[in-house]
Amino acid sequence: MQIVVITGGSRGLGAAAARACARRGMGVVLTYKANPESAAQVVAEIAEHGGEALALPLDVSDVSSFGEFREAVRAAVREKWDREGIDGLVNNAGYGVYTPIESVSEAEFDALLSVHLKGPFFLTQTLLPLIAERGAVVNMTSATSRVATPGVAPYASFKGGLDVLTRYMAKEFGDRGIRANAIAPGAIRTELGGGLTPEFEAALAGETALARVGEPDEVGSVVATLLSEDGRWINAQTIEVAGGYRI
Repeated sequence: MQIVVITGGSRGLGAAAARACARRGMGVVLTYKANPESAAQVVAEIAEHGGEALALPLDVSDVSSFGEFREAVRAAVREKWDREGIDGLVNNAGYGVYTPIESVSEAEFDALLSVHLKGPFFLTQTLLPLIAERGAVVNMTSATSRVATPGVAPYASFKGGLDVLTRYMAKEFGDRGIRANAIAPGAIRTELGGGLTPEFEAALAGETALARVGEPDEVGSVVATLLSEDGRWINAQTIEVAGGYRI
């Protein structure tokens, strides 16, 4: 059984990825920051469908906590699956803020940087000793790094940085057979940035070749594919999962 860690797995794309991985027979360690009830619900849903999962707290903006988190993962995986490590890491946790460049504060900038680039960098570094040979890392980035969307400049910039970091991870982890890829979702029906109003959804659908916004499970299934043996020859790629957004 593959064991994967998914940050921000209590809701949205993280929860969808957790369910998709469990359907493929993977054991899932999902993390939450402030909502243990939602995390417990995802774990229960996975169990109801015959899967195996557990939830651990993690603040991806707090690098000083990563060593303690690594030991918590090690202990939890040993207890539940009798394993000494993991096979995959999904850097998914994040949030959105819509603010034009002229209004972005230094505090907003630094907070987004910590969650979307600094956190994934150092969490991957910290968990790397636990990732087995021929394992995989999947980083959740964004189509906004390709298509300039007013109001999300810091978020998109750090997601673009994560795209670059993904290629470096693939290069540097290759001698252990560890693959690294990024997924760049387009407009997806989640709570990110406050969710979609009907007007905003219609506008996004009008700019998408398949004429609708995506659903979380449509991203989650790609995460599971990249982590699985089916993705064994996909490496150093950013895959846009967006239904043909602004092409």
